[in-house]
Amino acid sequence: MKTISHTISDRKLFEKQLLTYFKDKKHVVFLNSNDVEKTNLFAVSDSDYSNNKENQFGFISYDYKNQIEELSSSHFDGIQFPEKHFFTPEILFKIEETEVNISFEIENAAIERIITEIQSVSVTQQEIKRVNVVPKVSKEEYIETVKTLKEHIQLGDIYEVNYCQEYFAKNVEVNPVDIYIKLNQKSPTPFSCFVKCNNKYLMSASPERFIQKSGDKIISQPIKGTIKRGVNADEDEVLKKQLFNDAKERSENVMIVDLVRNDLSKITVKNSVNVDELCGIYTFPQVHQMISTVSGEVQKNIDVDAILKATFPMGSMTGAPKIRAMKLIEKYEKTKRGLYSGTVGYIDENGDFDFNVVIRSILYNQENNYLSFIVGGAITALSDPEKEYEECLLKAKAMLEVLGD
Repeated sequence: MKTISHTISDRKLFEKQLLTYFKDKKHVVFLNSNDVEKTNLFAVSDSDYSNNKENQFGFISYDYKNQIEELSSSHFDGIQFPEKHFFTPEILFKIEETEVNISFEIENAAIERIITEIQSVSVTQQEIKRVNVVPKVSKEEYIETVKTLKEHIQLGDIYEVNYCQEYFAKNVEVNPVDIYIKLNQKSPTPFSCFVKCNNKYLMSASPERFIQKSGDKIISQPIKGTIKRGVNADEDEVLKKQLFNDAKERSENVMIVDLVRNDLSKITVKNSVNVDELCGIYTFPQVHQMISTVSGEVQKNIDVDAILKATFPMGSMTGAPKIRAMKLIEKYEKTKRGLYSGTVGYIDENGDFDFNVVIRSILYNQENNYLSFIVGGAITALSDPEKEYEECLLKAKAMLEVLGD
């Protein structure tokens, strides 16, 4: 691919112009760090072609688990993302604070024309018409299911399980670009992304990294533990300390850290897996989160597929033991997760990669006009069903506000 550089004066505006200009492309992946010191990536293509020797962008849905383990998914799926899809971009924008590097295969004159057209796009964000989403399960049913899952834990069936519920709306027409822009304004997160796959869309405000490989180092950063933001800085500090010292939140984080350590040990050099940070507290626009970092040295001659199969789905979205937890998820949840609790990211020409966890995300199928988001949390022996439900509402807050509910 050829590469040129272009100066930009307003990074956020340029990114909005890209989203608007390429709205009719078949495949779009925008990886948005919301950090001016980091490079954002915007990949587009009208082809399904994926060249394994070049940059690849795409996603893996949660239900790809069925290709890895002897599992199944039989619930209704209103969005219908493919289980796995990657493409090699026809044009790739690497966006810095004041410069964009553009890789492409078309003629230079054509890319210059496209850049001019992009920067001529008038970005006028429309008011989002209210979308009335409804929960797939009632509060009463949710609480009873949490109680049942706690019985599984008390019997020693599992230690922890991630239980989720869907909010959905039928027969709605929305502009996915407007929804993504508004969601990102309300909740700018380090693993935010916008994905278009034909007529299916993901608008994500994910705060969580699934897995990253850089050279021979691999890291995973599971999030387990959530508390609301305070009304001021003093209350924020009180709440952060409360989260840090919460026995239930710490136990669910530590259990998933152990699971991640086990997953990474399958593809790393013996004795190289390390917990770099345990139960760190990080602040986001809507919530404080408890995040741990686990790293290791990747074995030589281990390819990307082998790494992903050893670690996917991420433990923070399943529970422990992983396979038994996934069977209970299938039994007690009412919706096929699809791309929710899957992952979006890229693989570069060196085999390095970075993938997020698809949470805090709105999904939309433009063909059948079905809109959905899913929220959930970790159920442990210490879980209070009422508080677990309140945590779901806290995680849903930004998405409900974007949709006007």
